[in-house]
Amino acid sequence: MLAYVTLGTNNLDKALGFYDAFMAELGAKRMFDNKRLFFYGTGPGQPMFAIGGPFNESAASCGNGAMVALGCADRAAVDKAYARALELGATDDGAPGERVPGFFYGAYFRDLDGNKICVCKIG
Repeated sequence: MLAYVTLGTNNLDKALGFYDAFMAELGAKRMFDNKRLFFYGTGPGQPMFAIGGPFNESAASCGNGAMVALGCADRAAVDKAYARALELGATDDGAPGERVPGFFYGAYFRDLDGNKICVCKIG
């Protein structure tokens, strides 16, 4: 059902440096762009993640209560992706751990613009 999700940035060059490295950790890469939005994914027909400036050219801002969750293959991949995000300059917003015992393992961070991201293993 999900086609793509977009998060805004106020510093595209820094955001692209962060997401190029971070998305590689998840097995994703830049798929295409339209000069404003840059899309990451794992292949054609798969859900994508985009980063870029708002269409109205106003400053990007974080949504209160908004969050993007990115799936990982296993708990070790969650731990590794979370650690990589912090190495790249993200800030901690919840260390890796079980949120729903036996079902949901996740970690939370804020990207360079303050957008909240979760990396998780469900099931």
